[in-house]
Amino acid sequence: MAITGHQEHETIRAVEDYERVPEGVNPPLRFPAYRSTVTRAPDRALVVQPHTLSELTGPVYAHRRVGPTDHDLTAQHEGSPIGERIIVHGQVVDGAGRPLRRTLVEIWQANAAGRYRHDRDDSIATLDPNFTGGGRTLTDDDGRYRFVTVKPGPYPWKNHHNAWRPAHIHFSLFGPAFVTRLVTQMYFPGDPLFPFDPILGSVPEAMRSRLISTFDLDAGVPEEALAYQWDIVLRGPAATPMES
Repeated sequence: MAITGHQEHETIRAVEDYERVPEGVNPPLRFPAYRSTVTRAPDRALVVQPHTLSELTGPVYAHRRVGPTDHDLTAQHEGSPIGERIIVHGQVVDGAGRPLRRTLVEIWQANAAGRYRHDRDDSIATLDPNFTGGGRTLTDDDGRYRFVTVKPGPYPWKNHHNAWRPAHIHFSLFGPAFVTRLVTQMYFPGDPLFPFDPILGSVPEAMRSRLISTFDLDAGVPEEALAYQWDIVLRGPAATPMES
C-alpha cells in the first residue's frame, strides 16, 4: 500500500516525537546494593541504536483478549480475597503530556500477606485461594486506567540481612507494539521500608517520588475501597523511572 504525502509527514513527525529518557531518570544497570544486578548487568557500555518505526509499529497485541473483569483483581474467583480493598487509578501520558489512549496496562503483585502466587515464592506467608495477583486493562480515550485490587503486603527477599521489600505493584505498559514495552513499580506513600530498599534506592533520589502514588480519598468507594492515584509519563524529561 502506498504512503501518501500526508501519511509520510505524520510518520516522520511520530518518530521525531519519540523522545528518549534523559540520563538520571532510570536506575543504573549495575547497583551493588541490589545484589542480583552485579551478575546480570552487562560489563560493557550499551550500544545505542537510532529510533526507527520498529519502536512504533507491529507486531501488535489483540485487544479482544482483555476481558471485562481483568481490571478487577477482587472479582476473578468465586470468593473475595483477604485484605484491604483499594482502587489504583491514573493517567498515562507521553513526554509532551498528551494522553495515550488504548495503551495496554498490566499489573502483578503479592497478596495482602506479602506472597506471590508463583512456584519460586516459598515464604511462610499464606496463599490466598481467591487472589491470583494479576490484572490488565486498556486506557480510555483520555489515557486513564483503573484497577480494583487489595493492598499488597511487604515481603522478605534475601538480598541482605533482614531484607524486606516495601509494598508495591508491578506495572507493564505497551505502546502500539511489543517492542515498546516498559516495566516499572508503584509504591504507597509513607512506607517505613523506603530507606532500606536497594531497589527503590537504585533510582536517582530526585526521581523516587515519581514512583510513589498519592492517596486519593475522593476516588474511593464509600464502605468498600480506598484509592490511590499514580500517573505515568512515558519518555521525555518528566518520565516515570522504568526498569532496564
